[in-house]
Amino acid sequence: MSNNLSISATEVIHNLKITCQIPTVVEIIAKQKIIADSAKEAGIVVEDEELQQEGDRLRFAKKLVKVTETWAWLKKHHLTLDDFEELAHQNVLSQKLAHHLFASKVEPLFYQNQLDYVAAVTYEVILNDWDLALELFFAVQELEATFQEIAREYISDPDLRRNGGFMGTQRRTDLRPEIAAAVFAASPPGIIKPVTTPKGVHLIWVEEIIQPKLDEQLHEKIVMQLFDSWLKQQTEQIQIITQLDRFAVTSTSEEEALKQA
Repeated sequence: MSNNLSISATEVIHNLKITCQIPTVVEIIAKQKIIADSAKEAGIVVEDEELQQEGDRLRFAKKLVKVTETWAWLKKHHLTLDDFEELAHQNVLSQKLAHHLFASKVEPLFYQNQLDYVAAVTYEVILNDWDLALELFFAVQELEATFQEIAREYISDPDLRRNGGFMGTQRRTDLRPEIAAAVFAASPPGIIKPVTTPKGVHLIWVEEIIQPKLDEQLHEKIVMQLFDSWLKQQTEQIQIITQLDRFAVTSTSEEEALKQA
């Protein structure tokens, strides 16, 4: 048997079809076309310096420090240097269009929905027994046990147990409504009464409530959220016509079967 395996472009597309990935790929292409057309209409252009900066950012993100690493990565993904430049160009164009459309809308949106951006730092243990959860809640309140001790005993996941049930920093929209209501009514640091959800009984320690601040990072996040929502809406409003018929291998009997189904 030969050590070489030949795969054609037709086979790649056929595989995308039978693994049901075509709609995803088509949507990505449609969004790229919408971005390109909208940017052209708005007179947005990508400068050489911006292209260079994005290329450097991509290499850093992919950990492509050496030239040999860059070439190996390009080969793996079947990309030429021109393709890589096109990728960087699309990224910059997308970012510039997003800011052109939505940068001015961020501040009023932020202040109108300020409660949604309040964040909480929490630790969590999920139990199956309400009575046990209540017992542990009172034990922590009365200083008979610490939340870390409870986490070490009742969390089965090794990594989560080592972190004491640390859930990170979460906003109201990241949490189930019943949990969010209890968490953001807390006076940290401290434990809150158990909360029941379909996942179980949640025992939660609220370490800190972080009041929202419209910094550069949050500003960028809101811009991209607005942009993604707009792009999704634009994609849904157009009829996408694909030209994949020449890759179809459907017999007459199969067509008849599909019509009767």
